[in-house]
Amino acid sequence: MIRTFTQDDVIRYVYHETSEEESKEIEKAMLCDAELQTMYKEISGVKNRLDAAQKAPSDMVVNNILNYSKSLNLLSNK
Repeated sequence: MIRTFTQDDVIRYVYHETSEEESKEIEKAMLCDAELQTMYKEISGVKNRLDAAQKAPSDMVVNNILNYSKSLNLLSNK
């Protein structure tokens, strides 16, 4: 019998947080359930976009922080 999987189950599968047995069950269920396949593709796509998101501050932000730090240093020397 193929069990019903929730969105949470698919998210855990995408992030490799399922057991080997549960992963096999989800994969088997996706072969027969187009709705589950669609859910997997959408969640996987979101994960990929999150992973590719910018992870570093822009040069403008870094410069603002450095300038602010310099201004504090100048104030403490007076």
